[in-house]
Amino acid sequence: MDTIYVIGHRNPDTDSIVSAMAYAALRNSLGDREYRAGRLGHVSDETQLVLERFGFTAPEWVKTVRTQVRDLAYDTPPALSSAVTVSHAWSVLTADRSVAAIPVTNEDGTLFGMLSSGDIAACDMSSIERPHIEQIPVFNLLSVLEGRILNEAGNLVDTISGDVTIALPQNRENLLFSSKDSIVVCGQQPDMVRRALELGVRCVIVCQAELDEELRAMPTDTCIISTPFDAYRAVRLIYQSVPIARVCRTTDLECFHLDDYVDDVREGMLKSRYRCYPILDENERVVGTLSRYHLIRPRRKRVVLVDHNEAAQSVAGLEQAEILEIIDHHRLADIQTGNPIYFRNEPVGSTTTIIAGMYQEKGLMPSEKLAGLMAAAIVSDTVMFKSPTCTQRDRNMAERLARIANVSLEELGQAIFSASWSDDKTAKELLFTDFKDFHIAGHDLGVGQITCVNSAHILERKEEFLEQMRKTMVEKHYSLMLLMLTDVLLEGTQLIYLGDEDTIRMAFSQDAKANTVFLPKVMSRKKQIIPALSAMWG
Repeated sequence: MDTIYVIGHRNPDTDSIVSAMAYAALRNSLGDREYRAGRLGHVSDETQLVLERFGFTAPEWVKTVRTQVRDLAYDTPPALSSAVTVSHAWSVLTADRSVAAIPVTNEDGTLFGMLSSGDIAACDMSSIERPHIEQIPVFNLLSVLEGRILNEAGNLVDTISGDVTIALPQNRENLLFSSKDSIVVCGQQPDMVRRALELGVRCVIVCQAELDEELRAMPTDTCIISTPFDAYRAVRLIYQSVPIARVCRTTDLECFHLDDYVDDVREGMLKSRYRCYPILDENERVVGTLSRYHLIRPRRKRVVLVDHNEAAQSVAGLEQAEILEIIDHHRLADIQTGNPIYFRNEPVGSTTTIIAGMYQEKGLMPSEKLAGLMAAAIVSDTVMFKSPTCTQRDRNMAERLARIANVSLEELGQAIFSASWSDDKTAKELLFTDFKDFHIAGHDLGVGQITCVNSAHILERKEEFLEQMRKTMVEKHYSLMLLMLTDVLLEGTQLIYLGDEDTIRMAFSQDAKANTVFLPKVMSRKKQIIPALSAMWG
């Protein structure tokens, strides 16, 4: 069952992470077991405090949703040991004609080589030119010939080497075997067997015949094997007893890993001409094979977006994923889909409020711990219900969740916003804890926000913030960069800015100077800061 990732925006705040967790839990509770919450960045101190308080761990960090090899319907043919006979490998290859080659592995499952029907055919043709086998395990011969050992000496032999010869009638002595380094194949020919034993050849293979006890008891080092096959077939099978380690391709191997991206795999395939390629896992063990036709219609990762609908704020590789749903409370932005999807966008202060309403619609009450987590997310995103985005619905839902969790919203709010600030953090860490990129009417800008109860104290580090903001503006080519120090107690925002000062004065306040201005009653980035700039720039 393929995973469906529920993910919020980059640099996630508490609402983004909790809404993803709550929605995944809702869908899984209703029987859709494949939903999994994800996050697109580090967990802030505020969010970590909330997660620990209610006994949760942070969701998986999803770095990208680009299509990977693991997303493809690749082949999973048997991976054969390098000691397996050519005969067995051929039966595996012919059992499924769609498989161009099979991987050959070491004992620990790592890649040894690749074996194709062409490799076996080449080996077979070479046996015609040189009818010789070298160090073939007796186990292999007995297996392919369906044979049994007829003499005691044969039980002491482990490997067999020599030129393969089909014994001819005795009146053609000039064509008979004459070397001890021979493997003699014969039928009901006791005189021929006796001669072979007297000469001390490596092995005698008796086809479709019995052997007298006298010959079986002769003192010799020769291994005698009987087989139910005729001489012609026996000879062909002898060559098929060779271990595939000697036949398969072991050089210039090109392989891919489960985590490799399909774009990179496609480029790699263009540089080679092999019909299929081995796939390895993170431990370098073989898990399957990949061919060009697997890349024609790759399966895409499936995602549900919560708390955002803007490509710049979403997961990397989103254009390669299949978006199933969007649940958000922000302005409509630029994400496009190839098919109609479920889109739920409501003018409330928190995405968690929308998802809590969906629990109610489905007749499912969240657990006590989850209810507390969701109440904390609403308190956080509405800034203790003081944000202009906050609605009565947010307040009512938070109060209901708080009653289920048996917590105080006021105490929860104080704990949350006290955790947003730490003197131990660098200016860069604080600036990017809750940071978003925007593109408005040809202008690129970044807006960070720190919600706190001590903005005056934080403002003492203004020069540190400005230094980091200058670096970021150069790196990202911003035309404007803002840092909001949103003070819950003052019910306003200390705005630190870089960029055109006239733009700040026109959009927010004539009092703007020296890269700082206080904006009373301004608590929301999305409902007060961004709309003001959008209106000014058109």
